[in-house]
Amino acid sequence: MLSCSHIYRANHSCTSYLSPIYLHISSLTMQLNSNMSRLVVFLSTAFLPGLCLQRSGSAEALFYRPVLQHNKTIPTTGSYMLRDYAGQPCIKANMGAQYVVTENKTNWYFSLDPSRVSLSGKCSKDEALLSLMLPDNSACLDFTFRKDEDNFYVAKLAARLFPLPVCKGCPNKTYSGILTNQTLFKAAKDKSFKCTSESLLSVSSELRIKLVRLQMQAFGVPDGKFREEDECWADFNHRAVPIIIGSIATGVLLSIVLSFLIIRDRRAPGYERL
Repeated sequence: MLSCSHIYRANHSCTSYLSPIYLHISSLTMQLNSNMSRLVVFLSTAFLPGLCLQRSGSAEALFYRPVLQHNKTIPTTGSYMLRDYAGQPCIKANMGAQYVVTENKTNWYFSLDPSRVSLSGKCSKDEALLSLMLPDNSACLDFTFRKDEDNFYVAKLAARLFPLPVCKGCPNKTYSGILTNQTLFKAAKDKSFKCTSESLLSVSSELRIKLVRLQMQAFGVPDGKFREEDECWADFNHRAVPIIIGSIATGVLLSIVLSFLIIRDRRAPGYERL
């Protein structure tokens, strides 16, 4: 029969014999994990647009950078809602947003991806801020709302974009701009502003912001739903101009038909007296 001391010595000798094997396996596992991490980083940077590898000494990290495209695209519409400190909706905005960068006399485009946007801002009695931001502060779009007795509007629009360089050897560059003292997207305070037409706003000589399918409401959004819309002039013109042209064309056609009938009646032979 083995005593407790025999069992201890047996286990101890076995452990001493297997220790190099355990150390070797552990080393292989750590190397495999490290290689797998590097493989994941490589595949992420290769196939996911906007992800870049950043080195800091011996450390590596992924961070997001917008990728400018040479071709114009239709931006995806996102829905954004900001709540006040009481948890009530105070700003709601639906829009598709696109950055238009001019570099070396060439236009480059980047559409805001709503799934990557983080929302922030503030709501007060007379001023409200809606801020849309991409990961790693690589892009932001700020709308500052103000109101008067009857209307609300966007008084300031600020934009910033830190994309990947557009060419090899091109320097890293931040594009930014701001519009102040504006009355953009004005609507009655008990309504929402809506514009399905394209709005192109120049915030600097190198950066413009394109907004499409825009609808927004500030300083209170009851039940989180838009109220009746105030239509923008571009939408009104697109809707009204065809009606006006059609009415003019119909009037001209009727005038021609009536003129033809009158002339024909005057030329018809009359009855002669016997």
